[in-house]
Amino acid sequence: MKFATSAADLPDIAKMRDLSGLEFMQAMQSGDLPAPPIAQGMNYDLDTVEDGRVVFRGTPRFAHLNPMGGLHGGWYGTLLDSCMACAVMTKVPTGSTYTTLEYKINIVRALPADTEIMAIGQVSHAGRTTGVATGEIRGASDDRLYATGSTTCLIMALPV
Repeated sequence: MKFATSAADLPDIAKMRDLSGLEFMQAMQSGDLPAPPIAQGMNYDLDTVEDGRVVFRGTPRFAHLNPMGGLHGGWYGTLLDSCMACAVMTKVPTGSTYTTLEYKINIVRALPADTEIMAIGQVSHAGRTTGVATGEIRGASDDRLYATGSTTCLIMALPV
């Protein structure tokens, strides 16, 4: 996977304006657009893009642990925010984008470092101005549930 390493690597608004949200996410999955830099730091990749559904695969590393040796809650939050908001992005019309308005997570069990996971985002509602999605972090090998989340995103036209 190719990651953006500078602002010059990120798609410009003119390019974004020509793609629907689903096309944008598919271009990222195919490598035609680079993955965002945060994916490299958080150690996750885009695995699946469907209309209204996105899956990331990732593995928390030692660098993601808190001072007590547990996985930092921000790692769960970042993965859930990413998969849920990108699921909303698949419903965004051409010429528009989204931003997260709010999200909530529930960590249901500790996730050991070096455990491969899937972060699954699924759209519940996508309207003209808002999108709502839910998410889950599950073990890639055993489907064990580690965290859940929900989000509301603002859908808006890109500037002219």
